[in-house]
Formats: sequence, C-alpha cells, structure tokens
Amino acid sequence: MVLEQLAFGLFALVTLGSSLGVVLVRDVWHAALLLGLALSSVAAHYIMLEAEFIAAMQVLVYIGGVLILIAFAAMLTTRDSNPEEVTA
Repeated sequence: MVLEQLAFGLFALVTLGSSLGVVLVRDVWHAALLLGLALSSVAAHYIMLEAEFIAAMQVLVYIGGVLILIAFAAMLTTRDSNPEEVTA
C-alpha cells in the first residue's frame, strides 16, 4: 500500500512538473518533449488504475499521433538563426 502511494506521488509530481514546464518553457521543441513526458506519466496513472487499454490508447493516440505532429510542426517551422544568408 505504501509503495503504491509512493508511485502515485512520484508520477503526480512528474505530471505536474512537466505540465508546468510545457507552459513556462519558451522553446517549442522542449515544450513538446515535456508534453510527451506529461502524457507518459498520465499513461502510468492509467496503468496504476488497472486500465491498460486506456493507457495503450493514451500512448498510441496522444504520444504516437499528436505529439509526433507537434514535433514535426516545430521542426518544420523553425527559423534560421542567420537571416542574411537567404537563398532565392
């Protein structure tokens, strides 16, 4: 019982910390990585609740789909650091 409460507390702290990091981090790429960490810890909460199917859907749909879409959008929309070397 104590081990379950420690695991819940650990995953709750990871979820809250990474969710706060998503909002406060200025870099989109790091925010996407922190979002992946938050969604993974939510999947761990589902596993602790013995809802394995919901946890699998969390990983497949949100981490596998939405997070990859955000990561590709962040990579494709970044600006060059040196704007003087623009090629036409």
